[in-house]
Amino acid sequence: MKTLLSFLMLAGGFVLLTGCSTPQSRINDNPEVFARLTPEQQQLIKDGKVAIGFDMSMVKLALGDADRVRTRTDSQGVSEIWSYVTYEGDDGMLLYRGYYHRYYYGGGSPFYPYYLGYPSRREHEHFRVVFRNGRVVSIENETR
Repeated sequence: MKTLLSFLMLAGGFVLLTGCSTPQSRINDNPEVFARLTPEQQQLIKDGKVAIGFDMSMVKLALGDADRVRTRTDSQGVSEIWSYVTYEGDDGMLLYRGYYHRYYYGGGSPFYPYYLGYPSRREHEHFRVVFRNGRVVSIENETR
């Protein structure tokens, strides 16, 4: 019984660790993309940062998948906008940040995350990257 319990705890810990995406885990998953970059670009990505001129694969290495993707058409052409959001309570308390839990909708599941049932949960955009012709042309970062 102790062996089974230990195994289940170890397996649960492994699932938690593998569910979290970090710059290093994304680099490990995409070594060919990372290897083609300059040392300066590699360091920015390791630090979870992006820069003007990065392509979409570089931004995904640094930040992961965007929470929201929009297109904008203006006099300069078509842009793609990637937004990264947090979920907060009325008091500003961070409930969750990022992409991972966006697939959990509906209640009743034992895996239903607590923040989706939070009475007044709100989405807050904290980071935005704008691409034109597949390259970063603008970065907006909240500096509260």
